[in-house]
Amino acid sequence: APFFFNMALKFQQQIISDLLEESNGGLVILSSGLSLAKLIASLLLLHSPSQGTLLLLLSPASQSLKSRILHYISSLDSSPPPAEITADLPANQRYSLYSSGLPFFITPRILIVDLLTQRIPVSSLAGIFILNAHSLSETSTEAFIVRIVKTLNGSAYVRAFSDKPQAMVSGFAKTERTMRALFLRRLHLWPRFQLDVSQELEREPPEVVDIRVSMSNYMVGIQKAIVEVMDACLKEMKKTNKVDVDDLTVESGLFKSFDEIVRRQLDPIWHTLGKRTKQLVSDLKTLRKLLDYLVRYDAVSFLKFLDALRVSESYQSVWLFAESSYKIFDFAKKRVYRLMKASDVVKSKEHVKNTSGKKRKSNASVEAVGGATAATGVVLEEVLEEPPKWKVLRGILEETQEEREKQTLSEEDMSEYNGIVLVAGKDERSCMQLEDCITNNAQKVMREEWEMYLLSKIEIRNMQTPQKKKQKRTPKGFGILDGVVPVTTMQSTEGTSVCRQEHEALMAAASSIRKLGKTDNKNPEPHVDKASSTKGKGKKESPSLRRSIRSCNTKNVNSEPETVSVSENEEKASEASTSGANAVHSSSAKKKLPPVHFYALESDQPILDVLKPSVIIVYHPDMGFVREIEVYKAENPLRKLKVYFLFYDESTEVQKFEASIRRENGAFESLIRQKATMIIPVDQYDLCMGSNTSTDYPASSTQNSLTRKAGGRKEMEKETQVIVDMREFMSSLPNVLHQKGMKIVPVTLEVGDYILSPSICVERKSIQDLFQSFTSGRLFHQVEMMSRYYRIPVLLIEFSQDKSFSFQSASDISDDVTPYNIISKLSLLVLHFPRLRILWSRSLHATAEIFTTLKSNQDEPDETRAIRVGVPSEEGIIENDIRAENYNTSAVEFLRRLPGVSDGNYRSIMEKCKSLSELVSLPVEKLAEMMGGHKAAKSLREFLDAKYPTLL
Repeated sequence: APFFFNMALKFQQQIISDLLEESNGGLVILSSGLSLAKLIASLLLLHSPSQGTLLLLLSPASQSLKSRILHYISSLDSSPPPAEITADLPANQRYSLYSSGLPFFITPRILIVDLLTQRIPVSSLAGIFILNAHSLSETSTEAFIVRIVKTLNGSAYVRAFSDKPQAMVSGFAKTERTMRALFLRRLHLWPRFQLDVSQELEREPPEVVDIRVSMSNYMVGIQKAIVEVMDACLKEMKKTNKVDVDDLTVESGLFKSFDEIVRRQLDPIWHTLGKRTKQLVSDLKTLRKLLDYLVRYDAVSFLKFLDALRVSESYQSVWLFAESSYKIFDFAKKRVYRLMKASDVVKSKEHVKNTSGKKRKSNASVEAVGGATAATGVVLEEVLEEPPKWKVLRGILEETQEEREKQTLSEEDMSEYNGIVLVAGKDERSCMQLEDCITNNAQKVMREEWEMYLLSKIEIRNMQTPQKKKQKRTPKGFGILDGVVPVTTMQSTEGTSVCRQEHEALMAAASSIRKLGKTDNKNPEPHVDKASSTKGKGKKESPSLRRSIRSCNTKNVNSEPETVSVSENEEKASEASTSGANAVHSSSAKKKLPPVHFYALESDQPILDVLKPSVIIVYHPDMGFVREIEVYKAENPLRKLKVYFLFYDESTEVQKFEASIRRENGAFESLIRQKATMIIPVDQYDLCMGSNTSTDYPASSTQNSLTRKAGGRKEMEKETQVIVDMREFMSSLPNVLHQKGMKIVPVTLEVGDYILSPSICVERKSIQDLFQSFTSGRLFHQVEMMSRYYRIPVLLIEFSQDKSFSFQSASDISDDVTPYNIISKLSLLVLHFPRLRILWSRSLHATAEIFTTLKSNQDEPDETRAIRVGVPSEEGIIENDIRAENYNTSAVEFLRRLPGVSDGNYRSIMEKCKSLSELVSLPVEKLAEMMGGHKAAKSLREFLDAKYPTLL
């Protein structure tokens, strides 16, 4: 551990020292990418078993952080890494682990249940690590755990960490409220611009090359059109006068947090908004995706995504009807293909044959699919525009290999130089496509995507129209299969006929590709694995290609970047590939490439420490990965490192990258100001100890009302308890109930979620869960079980505190009962179960108040009985079945389904008839007397006397 502490950077050592000095713990907020995992790993290695057990709370979002922590511990220490305590371990084994003094990972749900059931020796806990402080609130389970631990063991420390400063400034005083919930008084802020951090990271910076790649004309047109549509949508939203105008900018709309900002403002009044405003919120999210996909994926994939949007959002979308939206679809098509007359194609072919010295470029190949023969047809001409970054990436790799061959390295340099080139892409799909592009011809990759796109068109057509009689028309049918669509007059190419001709031309191209695929399958000889001959050195490492990366940026790398102009960039790219399509194969086979590893940024793995690359090409820039590169270079100052950053010039990619840095700096500046004025009570341990505050104040306030009872003598207050199902600890309601002074008893319940008394059972549903339960039919069964075993079954519908307390807008409520309307479903549920009570709760705290009111004048629930309810015994008899004690439940259900039997008369029938056999033998007169009418008795008698139909 001391060895690892000395290896850490100076600012990391300072953070560790500050935390160790504070016995109570603290909240650490640092910039993204500054090795939070290494910081936590060093604290774990410095932990001694004599101090007590250390628990690290896990959440689904912190799984990648856990894998990084385990990697650093295993690489620097021979002792076994911390294990994870799961629910599969028996209670006695978990108790022994809690007493061992070692660090463990554990989920909050398991820990809170063990704390409430007293299966953990709290006195043996040294402290708790919280890895995702930015996602906490006063009602979260982590705050519940800290409150109980601090109540039972005041010496245990709490250390919370976060590397997302933007999330810590969302909402009102979130940092201060988080510190109050975790009983913390120290806040440690470590931004990138902090003096110690900036000096250390800038002492030995890597060599940085910032390459600005020009977008194609069509890409520029698409980006401009998307931004115009985004601006139009934002102006429409401003007209509502219900959103803060300062936040509605195109720059803020580039980030996911924009959706949270808008929804936070609109959620309280969501039910009052019109459909158009609600759709605008969804449209802005769609447009942000379009901007991202434009620079991330190739032209064919982008067109495929647009086709999917046109089908899924064509009716309700607002942005599709904006003035500039047609340009997005038009330019996206022109990047992939264009429609031409067959006569023009024939002329262009003859012109190419006559000009012998000129060849067509590979990125704008004009090979007509299907070979048009008729001069009056319309054919599809392939364009297949390659992403400009592809050519630049290959040029960088070839240039890197040429430089290495020229250099003569000494033995000392060779030990630190492994020659690996790391290419960082945004996601798995991008990395796979880039690998295919480097190892094969880029035009071949585009053709494969194009063929898949066309074949998907045929599959969609076959699914929609499996058989069409119109296809039997021979003249038109043969023409389409030959790749030619007959054109009769010029008027037929206008209006909807243009879309029809385009569709038929796509079908013709797809049919010709399917033909070629069938013939190639019959003659498999031409299919030779050419990739093996063109892969070169780079592909020898392919089995160990890494599929994990974070994106990186060069904004904070303060070495003077070598800026490559667009003209120089194009010259390098043109040197890397020849003008003809056939020459691309020969050049890729001749020129060697260095060992290349591709890394998906979304996987968030410690790739730099594993591979130790010499060259890093950041294909999709990201702020967090830039910091990782800076930290990696600062930890290895003698290792040579060259970093290339590929940006599309004057694109939203650059704007988003620079805005992310400004947003983080602004968040830290806000936190620094908050820290200067933050008010944390010194005696907050006494103020927040659960039941003390909630029980003392009511006694004093009602003292005057008790003066007639023995002179105002204070009554003995009984402890109220609530039995809670284990699965309910995923929500925050048990925490709020504990704050109200109730004792929480966690058990596994078969019926209900909360048992308030021997007769009151509550099934809690959030709004989303309520809709899902109605759809699956689960709610009907749950209410049926509650009605069977408890006298007062309750359905609690709980709303979120920051959203509108409205189930449906008035315009959505229909006058008649409809099977798909949620109000109709609730009405039918209440009609079917008359004893069911429905509670509407505005928030968690309102629910706690309702529970307190319901429990007044009620006995406390019995834990042993609640566990047995609904569980069959060995003989198959269900204990404590209220209806089964007096009635045969199956016979009652059968009786209620007979003709003439209703909710108003089935009880009188049961009182006067002991069994179904006795009911069958009664005459109509007695049936009419029991059922309250001759008509009902006659329908039942006719049903019972009806002959059974036979086939004879």
